Amino acid sequence: MTLDQPRALLFDWDNTLVDTWQVIHHALSVTFDTLGHAPWSLEETRQRVRASARDSFPALFGQRAEEAMAIFYKTFEADHLDRLRERSGAGDMLSKLAESGYLLGVVSNKKGYLLRREADHLGWTGLFHRLVGANDAVQDKPAVEPVELALAGSGLGRGPGIWFVGDTDIDMLCAVNAECLPILLRPEPPDAGEFGDAVPRHHVESCADLANLLVSS
Repeated sequence: MTLDQPRALLFDWDNTLVDTWQVIHHALSVTFDTLGHAPWSLEETRQRVRASARDSFPALFGQRAEEAMAIFYKTFEADHLDRLRERSGAGDMLSKLAESGYLLGVVSNKKGYLLRREADHLGWTGLFHRLVGANDAVQDKPAVEPVELALAGSGLGRGPGIWFVGDTDIDMLCAVNAECLPILLRPEPPDAGEFGDAVPRHHVESCADLANLLVSS
């Protein structure tokens, strides 16, 4: 498929640029156990965690959602930086894209202050125009407001000239909602019907492949 060069790229964070599934799973397990719920397996966590806690915890925990969020974030913050790992080739890809003049941003459903703390820890903050997380905008991904906030001050608006790069259905839906180009970044190709109406326009298997697609060697 022939693709026009993007004017900017917005990235999902967890499992797109970094791997924090173990710490997310641990924090959820502690939360479920404390509140008397059966915990999920790691694979269930990978499959079910999509929306922000602000959007997902009321359905999971009902009137105890605020208590659940307090437990989850206390547990998560205890060691998330120690367990933080970049996805293979992510830092190199981001550096190459930034050096080539692409405007980069992040739209994540991780709380904004935790997202920015992790980016600082990895030394990546200066590569991004903006890092937008949960609760930074009026609504969280897949709403369009986080995309607009990520592009604010850049002179660029929502549209197909913006590539939205992620690994899950909520990322592709956010891209479609914001009229951006949905780019699937993960080893596995999309299954038939997996993404409903939010079908990825292109699939790349790795960060290195995305860099090679956009940056001349």
